[in-house]
Amino acid sequence: MSLKGKRIGFGLTGSHCTYDAVYPEIKRLVEEGADVVPIVTFTVKNTETRFGKGEDWIERIETLTGKTVIDSIVKAEPLGPKEPLDCMVIAPMTGASMSKFANAINDSPVLMAAKATLRNQKPVVLGISTNDALGLNGVNLMRLMASKNIYFIPFGQDDPTNKPNSMVARMTLLKESVEFAIQGVQLQPVLVERYLD
Repeated sequence: MSLKGKRIGFGLTGSHCTYDAVYPEIKRLVEEGADVVPIVTFTVKNTETRFGKGEDWIERIETLTGKTVIDSIVKAEPLGPKEPLDCMVIAPMTGASMSKFANAINDSPVLMAAKATLRNQKPVVLGISTNDALGLNGVNLMRLMASKNIYFIPFGQDDPTNKPNSMVARMTLLKESVEFAIQGVQLQPVLVERYLD
C-alpha cells in the first residue's frame, strides 16, 4: 500500500533513548510521500538528556517534515474534525503516556491528537518503549490492545535478563504497521524477540 498523500500524525513522547531509532522511520514516511505532521509532548520539548536536547530533536524533525511541531493541546485539538489525520503514530510511547491513554487522560498534545484521531474513527499506531510493560503497566497495555482502532508496532523484551518488565517496539516495522493499520489490520506477529535485533 502506498502512503503517498496520506496525512500521518507523528507523536513523540519522552523515551529519549529511542529517538535515534524513530528518526529514520519518520524519514521513511516522508520519503514514501506521506504528509507527516509532527507532535511532541511537553517533556520532549523541554528536556535535555544524555541523548540530546529537546530543542535539537525538534529542529531536526521540523527540517525533515517541513512543518512546525504541534507542541500544545490547543494546537492539537484541530486534528479532530477540522484537520483530520489518516493515521496517528505515537513512537516512542512511554509507559506514562500509555497509562494515561488507556485511562482516557488527555494532558499532552500527543494524547490530544490521538484522542482526536480516534474520534474520527481513524487508526492510532503505538510504538511502545517502557520499562514497565510487564509490570503494573501491563493492564494498560492489554486494555489498549483490546481497543478499537488502536494498533501496535510489533514489540518485545529488549533486555529480559536485566530488565525483565521492559518492552520496546521494533521501530523498523513502523511503516508496515501504519500501512496495515490504515487497512484496519494489526501487523503480525505483534510479539517479537526484540532483544535479538
